[in-house]
Amino acid sequence: MDFSKHLLLLLFVVSVLFDSTNCSSMLLERAKEPEFMDWMVGIRRRLHENPELGYEEFATSELIRNELDSMGIVYKHPYAVTGIVGFIGTGKPPFVGLRADMDALPIQEGVEWAHKSKVPGKMHACGHDSHVAMLLGAAKILQEHSSELQGTVVLIFQPAEEGGGGSKRMIDEGVVQNIDAMFGFHITSEIPFGTVASRPGPIMAGSGFFEAVITGKGGHAAIPQHTIDPIIAASNVIVSLQHLISREADPLDSQVVTVAKFQGGSAYNVIPDSVTIGGTFRAFSKESFMHLKQRIEEVIVRQASVQRCNATVDFLTDKHIFFPPTINNPSLHAHFQKVASDIVGPANVRECQPVMGAEDFAFFSDAVPATYYYFVGMQDESKSLASVHSPFFTINEGALPYGASIHASLALNYLSEFGNNFPNRGKVDDASHDEL
Repeated sequence: MDFSKHLLLLLFVVSVLFDSTNCSSMLLERAKEPEFMDWMVGIRRRLHENPELGYEEFATSELIRNELDSMGIVYKHPYAVTGIVGFIGTGKPPFVGLRADMDALPIQEGVEWAHKSKVPGKMHACGHDSHVAMLLGAAKILQEHSSELQGTVVLIFQPAEEGGGGSKRMIDEGVVQNIDAMFGFHITSEIPFGTVASRPGPIMAGSGFFEAVITGKGGHAAIPQHTIDPIIAASNVIVSLQHLISREADPLDSQVVTVAKFQGGSAYNVIPDSVTIGGTFRAFSKESFMHLKQRIEEVIVRQASVQRCNATVDFLTDKHIFFPPTINNPSLHAHFQKVASDIVGPANVRECQPVMGAEDFAFFSDAVPATYYYFVGMQDESKSLASVHSPFFTINEGALPYGASIHASLALNYLSEFGNNFPNRGKVDDASHDEL
């Protein structure tokens, strides 16, 4: 190849890279346009005024479907009672998923403002109203660029993230059967407005709950020798549980065991027959998590027996399913860094530390070849924002265009550049996707 051909090839590559960066930044500018911004803010505020708990998001689901209808986006409904799955693009592989959760919390809102929750005892205290607005924003952007999509974007509006295992139920109903890669996000006041943050590998912990009933023999507090005191036994159990972390866990493998519930007698001078304790345990690997579960039961039962008590342990899986760790695919991390850098600039793409909070987006990791989760910053220097799950939680609505444009660009660029780099479950015969 002569010099002129080399030069032409170089110019072509540079032009492609320039166009990709320019296109990504244009998506943010589109999402920031006043009419577009007002539309997203309006959706978020309507949802905030009418919060619905897990598997009860009927009005929320209707609002989303109405917006999809107005954009001409095809979808299927319902999944997991209220969930919605929309499709943009060719209807053929590769398939990339974008997910937003949509349930509220059983919290009485303490913020006085024009769009305060109208439902007593319920509040969007974790930002899921903004997540829905941002995914709808991403959908609008992608629909405007649908002719450029080299595959299919799957929009997943998921119910019951707050402990209800909505993602697992959607997976069980076949929502992600052919998806190759999937992205999720969460708004946060922990990082500044205009920035995003994530990391490769574990980003959020796996979590579970436990409850134990420790039974002895009650009696008068003045004659303890005639009793078998379950309060003493429970106290020793709690101390012993802490040794699981300080003396059994690898210091470089972060784990947590917290006893947050202790219920015993009701009189000052009566030793009760039984005591109930309960708490949570968390870890960043499935192996550590399951080992911790095993040891919690062993310690409770055996330590109680030392004090002549009996103990039963319930991990409450009928009410609170175990959440696995949320683990980001390293290749998608490189993809995220490039896409996010093109939109907000490299200085505003941060690497965060893993956190012990849990997220049911983790269930998608077992069902999708590659998954990735990131945070959208909304920290405002002019005022302090309360943390999630607080009755005083608020949203910096200026962050909405960032989530919408990055989510859209992650999908758009994945389909054009990286769709074939991962094990592809979407490469099936067209008959299996007639619904698209």
